Amino acid sequence: MGDPGPSPAELETILTIGARVPDHGKLTPWRFIVFEGDARLRAGEVIARVFTRKNPQATPAEIEIEKKRLTDAPLVIGVVSFTKPHPKVPPWEQELSAGASAMNIVTAATALGYGACWLTGWFAFDRDVLEALGLKADEKFAGFIHIGTPSKPSEDRPRPLLSDIVTRF
Repeated sequence: MGDPGPSPAELETILTIGARVPDHGKLTPWRFIVFEGDARLRAGEVIARVFTRKNPQATPAEIEIEKKRLTDAPLVIGVVSFTKPHPKVPPWEQELSAGASAMNIVTAATALGYGACWLTGWFAFDRDVLEALGLKADEKFAGFIHIGTPSKPSEDRPRPLLSDIVTRF
């Protein structure tokens, strides 16, 4: 996906819709990190640095791939998930709320005419990367939503037949 990405007003709309999800207990068990412009490159440097330290045999080409992890779209929104102790809202439900937030971001960006792709990758689960990107010990990434203008038509992957996944009670 290329330029242009969402305008500041469109980004505010996308984030507002991302924050409008089921949230039992009003715990807000998620937050957003916006990577745009040079921030995407700085985050890529963090990812590449951790990758290089953990993979000393890595080739320059492999390290370059890691540097570009967040540069395939002009905007990337990291959805950070965390849970809070609560007597009525289990962690699973709080994590689902973060997932709903990520999906709302994808849907909002798509509705505004942009391409949007929800990705993770090894670095989304690596504690050293998470800490370097500012996540606290109890936080993790639900994913990174890459948003921009599509450079080619989207190809949908095969989906299950409804007859294979739907039952009636």
